[in-house]
Parts: sequence; structure tokens; C-alpha cells
Amino acid sequence: MDKNTLIGLILIGLILSVFTIYNKPSDQNKIEEKDKESSVIEMKDTNDNVSVESITNDTFKKDTINNRPKVKDSIITMENNKLIIDFNTMGGQISSVRLKEFETYKNYAKNDKNIEPLIFFNKGDASNGLILPMIDGSNLNTVDEIFNVKYFDNSTIVFELRKGEKQSIEFSYELKPNKYNLDYSITLNGFEDKLKSNDILFNWSASLRKTERSLSEQRRVSTICFKYKEEGFDWLNEMSDGDLDSEDKVDWISFKQSYFSSFINPKNEFDKAKFIINTYKENHPKEWTHLKDFSTTATINLSNLDNNTYSMDWFFGPNDYELLTSYNDGYDDVLNYGWGIFRWINIYAVQPIFNVLKSTGMGIGIAILILTLIIKFMLMPIQWKMYTSSAKMKILKPEIQAINEKYPDKSDAMKKQMETMSLYRESGASPLSGCIPMLIQMPILLAVFRFFPSTFDLRQKSFLWAEDLSSYDSIATIPNIPFYGDHISLFTLLMAITTLIYSHFNSSQMQQPSQPGMPNMKIIMYFFPIMMIFFFNNYSSGLSYYYFISTLTSILIMILIKKFFVDEDKIKLKMANRKANASINNKKGMKSKFQERLEKMQKAQQEAMMKRNRKK
Repeated sequence: MDKNTLIGLILIGLILSVFTIYNKPSDQNKIEEKDKESSVIEMKDTNDNVSVESITNDTFKKDTINNRPKVKDSIITMENNKLIIDFNTMGGQISSVRLKEFETYKNYAKNDKNIEPLIFFNKGDASNGLILPMIDGSNLNTVDEIFNVKYFDNSTIVFELRKGEKQSIEFSYELKPNKYNLDYSITLNGFEDKLKSNDILFNWSASLRKTERSLSEQRRVSTICFKYKEEGFDWLNEMSDGDLDSEDKVDWISFKQSYFSSFINPKNEFDKAKFIINTYKENHPKEWTHLKDFSTTATINLSNLDNNTYSMDWFFGPNDYELLTSYNDGYDDVLNYGWGIFRWINIYAVQPIFNVLKSTGMGIGIAILILTLIIKFMLMPIQWKMYTSSAKMKILKPEIQAINEKYPDKSDAMKKQMETMSLYRESGASPLSGCIPMLIQMPILLAVFRFFPSTFDLRQKSFLWAEDLSSYDSIATIPNIPFYGDHISLFTLLMAITTLIYSHFNSSQMQQPSQPGMPNMKIIMYFFPIMMIFFFNNYSSGLSYYYFISTLTSILIMILIKKFFVDEDKIKLKMANRKANASINNKKGMKSKFQERLEKMQKAQQEAMMKRNRKK
């Protein structure tokens, strides 16, 4: 192993190691221990909800202001077939949101067939309200105020806060049937001459709860996303704490985690907004139960009020591509399908094929298998081209070695290169002809790397020994190994083994580097599958399964091409005939443009060397 190969291996190892550290889930045993503590906290929250004064649908009807009952710090519940939402009279705000059709991984792993609604956030996790700058210099913060319930039925609740004889604030919430949406409107009455400015602040904050198997992986992809009115979609860095002041008017804001998101979408855009994300330090009470603290403060200009009312729409639901695209407002941009061409491939190629397969009712594991086969057979002409090119290079290997032995000195490097290029030209081979098809495949390879960990359809779908394709599969639990983890992923091992076999097939036809200082690519190709074991062990098993099937299919296609479609003897004969024709043309004085360029380059090099010798 030469120096450059060793340096290349070390650099690859360092890059993958750093990426693995960022992606490595936390110690599972420690998380489970903390989960026990969190379950106690959740039980306490539930008991708190029961202990407060209960309000039924019959308690409040359309009523006059005078005989309206006043209830302090009470929880009022509304639900449809999608959501269960608790409201608190303290602040007239949303207290908790539960999704009825989904459950956390912890409950899913019980395998008891009973769906316990997923808690998106619970009492004490979130708040929403207004901050009004009063003319006397004080600020009226609605979060600190007790609201009365003006109206309540199965789908609508109206909170009212009276300030003086003429001033009042109303928060109206309407839960849409069979939807993940909650209409939210703010009405200000009598504040025209009481406010210091025309700008009031809307504050929304939430601590989203852990819902998936790997807390660190879920935390790693959680962030605040938003859409500018002019510049479009943007987001805060997922990997660290941060804050940002908007540069433009804001169409909507989203608190996004791995598979669920909340959106606030005003009818008239926010004039500006500030976004803040805080992660939890060690020993924080929420360190093992919550993801991050999300907060946004948006500016509402009173000129945007319609009859003293400012309307917004809330969404609490899954990051399902078809669902998010149905809103026609760019909600699907929160899905991390990659950027540029990678996102284009996922949205316009991979996602449509996957949707068709899924619509047939087949299992997700089988759908991934068929999707993989479709993609591989679509790319079969490219693989054919790659194999044909490698076969030509294999045939030329003895002649290339002879050229290397003919010009061993560095001073003859130009002659060696020109003679090698002439050999490629005469035989119709090119070392780049195998690289270009590989480069064409790379965008698809990288696109699916983003697709499978992001698509909601893999969540809590089992296949073979993998109980959840959106998370890692585990066939054995082991003592924690640095950079590897505390479990063994079989799909990752199968992927690494097939990649190693595929590398062996390719390396048998790969040329050793003829240029001094070039790293040995064979060693790097064998080293890469070993690094994949460490990198993918904690990743989505659906992704590892895809790469395993994809590589296995590539091996089978390569064997079929070699055995039934590509005759190396015919290729060898064709190359020999081409070289013979080129030799005849040379004797007749007929030179190709390529040969003329080579001769000019050689002549220019000789003249340059002669000038240098004269100076000496």
C-alpha cells in the first residue's frame, strides 16, 4: 500500500467517522431508562387534566356576556376523527394536541393492536398568544390572562378577554371535520386608540415530544421551516441552536420533526418574524423526552385586520407527501428529499413510482423491492456500457503494462501518456467511458439516500425481521461499540457483503494506477464496504434494504451481461480489426485529427525541452 492510498483511506475514514458521530443515536439503554421517567411525567399530566374543572358541550351555548360563566385554568377538549385538541382558559390557548391515527414507537413496540393517540405536545409544552404594546408603556400578554368561554360546541370554541368596558380580545378556534386543520382567528375590539403602535406580536412556542425509536436521529432532523413571500422556502440549521430574523414577509411557519409537523398559515402574511431553536443541555428535565424548544414571534400589522379580525390556519399532522402537496402552498418543501436534481428525481420519478406500487395494497417491503428492480432495469443500458468499457480495458491491460515498462522514467511521462492515448484511440477504448455512466447513476443513488429516511410510508411498517423500516433493524443486542452502536443490523451487513462482492467483480477489471502518486483504487473499493457497516448500522433499515437489493441486482445483471449478452472474444476481435485499420491508414499517411493533435503536442514538448537545455 503506497503513501497516497493510505492518505486516501485515512481521509475517507475521518469523513465517515465525523458523519457517523453526528448521526449516531444515543445509548438506547439510557433512553429507555429515561422513557420510564417520561411515562411517569405523562401520567401526571393526564391526572392534572382530570383534576381541573371539566367542561361539557352542554355547558356553553350562545349566550349573553353578562350570564356567561367564568372558569379559571380549565381544560376544554374538542376532537374529530383525526385530532384531539385540549384548550386552556389560561391564555385562551392550545394546551395539547394528539393525533388519533398514529402512535409513538414506544407504544407501537408493545404490539398490542391498540393505538394510543400520539402526543404531539402536551400540557405545559406549548403556548400561543398576543403581545400588545399599550399606549401607557406596558405590554398586554394574553398568555398571562384568564379568558372566558363565549361559545362552545362540538367543533368551535370562542374565548373572550375583557379589558375595560369597550376593549375585548376574542380567540376563535374551529376544528374542521376529517382534517388535520384548526382555523384560528383573532378579533380585537376597541383598541384603536389604546395601542402604542400598529404592530402587535403573535408568539407561538412548543416543545415537541419524542415519538420515534431513535431520539438523536429524530432530534437531528427537527427544525423550524418557513416560506418567504418573495424568496420562497427556507429553514434553520437542524444541527445546532440558532435564531434568525426574517428578511421578508412570511407566508407560513412550521415546527417540523422527522415524521410530523405543525404549520401556522396566516390569511394575510406576517410582516416579519423571528425564529428560535434551543436544544437541551445535559441533565435538562426534557433531555430524554422532548426534541427541542421551538419558538417564533411574528409581527401582525393592524392594517391587515379584516373587520378587526386576523385569520390563520393551523395544521397538525404527518409529513405525508400526498397530504402536504394537497394544500398547494409548498408544505411539502419541509420533506428533506434533497436539493436540486436530487429532489427533482425523488419528486418526479421515485415518489410517483412508489405511490403506484403502494396503491396496489402490497406491503411496503415488497414495494421497495419492485421499485428497486424498476430503477435497476431502467439503468441497465448504462450498466451494459460500463461493463463493455471495462471489458475493453481488461483486453488492453497487457499492452498498457508494456507501455509502462517501455517508459519507466519520469522524463518520458509525456511519451508514455501520448502512446497510451493513441492505443485507446486506435482500439476504440477509453478509461472515461466507464466513469461517465457511473456519474449518471450517482444522482439516483444519492436521491434515494434522502428519500427513504424522509418518506412517511416507511414509518412503523415491518418487513421480515425489521419491525420498523423507518428505523434501524436489530437481530442482536451487544455492548455499545464506539462508532458502531449497541445492536447488529442485518440489512446493513447484507448491504456491505453485496457491496464487497460487487467491488470484487469491478476490481478484477480495474487497472492499477500507472501514474506515480495515484492512490490504489482497488484498496479503497474494498475499504468502503467496511466503513458502510459503521455508517448505516443506525440508519433507516428501509434504506439499507434498498441498497442491498440494488447492489445484489447489479451483480446479477453483470453476470447476465457477461454470460449472455457481451462476448469478450468478439470485442477483442473488433478492437484488433480497428487497430489494424488504423495501422494501414498510418502507413498510407492518413492521420486522424486526434493523431495530428498528439504529434503537435509531442513536437511542442520537444521544442520546450530543447529551449530549457539551451538555457542551461
